[in-house]
Order: sequence, then C-alpha cells, then structure tokens
Amino acid sequence: MIFGESVLGKLAMTFLMAMVPVVELRGAIPLGVAAGLPPAVAAVTAMAGNLTPVPCILLLLRRVFALMRKSAWLGPKVDRLEQRAHLKGRKVRKYRTLGLVLLVAIPLPGTGAWTGALVADVLDIRMRTALPAIAAGVVIAGCITTAVTCGVAGLM
Repeated sequence: MIFGESVLGKLAMTFLMAMVPVVELRGAIPLGVAAGLPPAVAAVTAMAGNLTPVPCILLLLRRVFALMRKSAWLGPKVDRLEQRAHLKGRKVRKYRTLGLVLLVAIPLPGTGAWTGALVADVLDIRMRTALPAIAAGVVIAGCITTAVTCGVAGLM
C-alpha cells in the first residue's frame, strides 16, 4: 500500500481518492472500508475529500476554461465538456437547487460533486446556492454508497 498501513495513511488515501473526478465517493468509500477503516469513518473522510475541490471549481472554472480555449487542441474539448454539462443540467435548470442536489446525490458515473460544480458554473448558479446543494448531494451519495458497500441495500 502506497500510504502504509497506518490509520493516518488509510485516511489520507481515502480522502485523496475522493478528490479524483469520476472516482469520487463511489470508489473512495469502498476503498477505505477495504483498507480497514470503519464504514462511518471512511464515509466522512471521503465526503470531506469529495467536497474539498468544489469551492475552487466554482470560483476558478470559468478562468481555466477561458485559458484552455486559447489552445487549438484544448478548446474543442472544453466546448464538448460544456455541452455535456448543459445536457446534464436540463433537470437542474428546471428544479434549480433541488435538481443540483439530486444530480450530485445519485452515485452513478457522470454524476457527483465535480459534475455538479461544472453544471452549477455553466448554469450560473451562485456559489452560496450551489455549495450547500452540492454538499447535501455529497452527503446523500455518501450514505447510499456506504449502505451499498456495507451490504445494507442487499438486506432490504
């Protein structure tokens, strides 16, 4: 294990894994539990890690995209990413805050805090509205992922 066998190493691994786009909570919580962390500790650590990049995304995404558009290679990729965000944002546009919570809360590929932050930015949802909505979605997704990881969903 790259982080060692210590509890601090397992916490760091879970925290950092949750910060990675696409992997987020869906990978970090099972990884933390598999490493030997109690499910509640793995969930809270992963949720904290998943929420860490969100304010930076909300604050800096437009500037980063503007810089990337200057590149002939990256410009079309940014346009495609924004198109996908607009497609994902249809429900969010209709229901605003609740739609953003639900987008982030569903622990499926293509959803999560990173996508929620991208959609919020593309739809011009203010940070004071977007951040609590994304946080609520992360908590819901964390609870669902932890329940599935622990097998609670299979018992019902």
